[in-house]
Amino acid sequence: MRFDPRFCPNATRVLGLDAITYGGDYNPEQWPREIWHEDVELMVRAGVNMVSVGIWSWAKLEPREGEFDFEWLDYLLDLLHKGGIRVDLATPTAAPPAWFYKNYPQARVVTRDGTVLTNASRGMAAPSSPDYQRACANVTRALAQRYGNHPAVAMWHVHNEYGAPVSDSYDNASRDAWRIWLAQRYLTLDGVNEAWGTSFWGQTYYEWDEIPVPAISATVTNPSMRLDYARFSSDAVLGCYLQERDIIKEHSAAPVTTNFMALNCPSMDLWAWAQEVDIVSNDYYLEAADPRGHIKLALDSDLTRSIARGKPWILLEHSTSGVNWQDRNVAKKPKEMARNSLSSVARGADGIMFFQWRAARFGAEKFHSAMLPHAGVRSRVFREVCDLGAALGELSQAGVAGSSVPAEVALLWDWESFWAQDLEWRPSIDAQHRERTLAFYTQLWEDKVTVDFAYPEQDLSAYKLVIAPASYLLTDAGAANLADYVRGGGKLAVSFFSGVVNENDTVRHGGLGAALEDVLGLRIDEFLPLRSGDSYTLLAEGKLADACVASVDARIVGGKLRGDVWADDLDVQTAEIMARYLDGPKPDGAAITRNLLGQGAAWYVSSRLVGADLAAFLDAVYLDAGVSPRRDLPADFEIVTRASRDESGDRFTFLINHTEQVVDYVSGTIVENLIPGGEQASAAVAVPPGEVWVVREHA
Repeated sequence: MRFDPRFCPNATRVLGLDAITYGGDYNPEQWPREIWHEDVELMVRAGVNMVSVGIWSWAKLEPREGEFDFEWLDYLLDLLHKGGIRVDLATPTAAPPAWFYKNYPQARVVTRDGTVLTNASRGMAAPSSPDYQRACANVTRALAQRYGNHPAVAMWHVHNEYGAPVSDSYDNASRDAWRIWLAQRYLTLDGVNEAWGTSFWGQTYYEWDEIPVPAISATVTNPSMRLDYARFSSDAVLGCYLQERDIIKEHSAAPVTTNFMALNCPSMDLWAWAQEVDIVSNDYYLEAADPRGHIKLALDSDLTRSIARGKPWILLEHSTSGVNWQDRNVAKKPKEMARNSLSSVARGADGIMFFQWRAARFGAEKFHSAMLPHAGVRSRVFREVCDLGAALGELSQAGVAGSSVPAEVALLWDWESFWAQDLEWRPSIDAQHRERTLAFYTQLWEDKVTVDFAYPEQDLSAYKLVIAPASYLLTDAGAANLADYVRGGGKLAVSFFSGVVNENDTVRHGGLGAALEDVLGLRIDEFLPLRSGDSYTLLAEGKLADACVASVDARIVGGKLRGDVWADDLDVQTAEIMARYLDGPKPDGAAITRNLLGQGAAWYVSSRLVGADLAAFLDAVYLDAGVSPRRDLPADFEIVTRASRDESGDRFTFLINHTEQVVDYVSGTIVENLIPGGEQASAAVAVPPGEVWVVREHA
């Protein structure tokens, strides 16, 4: 299934809630019933208004095939409803019960190396297994029929984190479904053979049942086949979701979601998936090893908002403090949980949820933090949970929920391109799409430039600047869309190893960069990747030289930049050279260019630039595009604005101080500080270390 560039999801809201959603996963089956009553009282105290229930409860709901026990869930939902807590009711299909695997051993997942996975952990069965699909339909239908109109149910939560830990399987049912998928996509075997280039290495197929699954082979498996299997696997898992969603829709008017992992589950094409949910929701956990993990958190939030096409979304899981599965589960510092949570609100989230409400005493995640930790109500974490609930209540009353997040810049993001680039035998293992995307995003974040992520084929006309950090695979439609964007007056910046192959991972006739030749005004004669540790010097010219002169970083005085990892042998046609290689594999060759096309311009950078060198390049691009960075504030001071969609025209600016110093922020008007305190403020505010202030500016 491909992304529909015309599509925009409905702005569905959680039933019965006009406020920002606040709560977490609730797993009462781990506790005696007297604890349930205590939990509801403490939820009210903390400001919780919704909990996710039933995610791991299949074995309790259906202890034997076809025999259901709903008494405990009836009691729980009634208890939560009485306490004023809304319910995000889950289908438990991420954890099939033991009887399922005993009765249907053929439904177990088979990994690419042939390992058959056991059921001693979480994780779905083989997505294409008809036995698994039937069992999922049965339990989903039973839940939907019983609770479709229950007054506590505000939203349905299908499965859990599709693609984690299972995204693809190489079992017999998947093999059969794979062949059907190929027949629907290509119609004929000739179409398959042409798309996959099977004349290479003598791989031509003459019968459908000759096509294998791309399991481990003697050497590198056909990359076009691998790419298609990634597409098939995403579609197969999506089919599992659609089956459950459609059953729920027959019995309930409540919106349906499933929790994505936008940044950390790369096997699902979420541009396609987002078209099928009523509300986009997402899970994200900080990487404890990264002292600036708040930047990736912001990236993930911007990506999720973009998947939702700018509509409000829900952070359905994150952690109050340390997580459980990383090498070193570093606890969050005081106030860090609030900064993390409110950063997501700043970037469009209308819901802040955690895993989980009460810390588990046993099982694989017993050392995972929770809203109610093992230390209980006396803990710092619980006090901060209550404080956050109060702050979200203030923001809800002020009208933040439902507002939008304006962005002038877009970064291109395409899961299919990433799947292709990650396959074996690429020109350099150092040319990584995630590294380039994070490098560009980090500089934009430090410059206080809010960004959307965009699919190459969608309408880009609203953006002053579009950046393609890693577009290895680019369809003809995507390439044409970028060219039209530039002709219409847009500014485009393209990084190396982009526009190289089409949707079949095939190099186009005409050269290594043929897809972007016209828009960039150049041809790529040869890739010139560098050895590990090697680097070179570039000398800036023209607009880029002017940006280097304006830089305060001593390393680039004189217009000299450092690059590594990659270079190109460029045949410049209509572009203007903005920098040349002084040394390296192509001395005096063009390294950075700018091409005028129609009313716009397209930049190309053939080097990996980082830090001040990347900042200098972006300074020139910003000036070209009319984008204004904020370099007058500390790099780790985060600023994001949400704009009201109603006639008030109010703007809510989130000032998040990740530094250890007071930061003075000057607004262009008198602002009202919403949290903390809600006091009136002047046009200048001083944000203390570690604090989050939200200021409202009236139109």
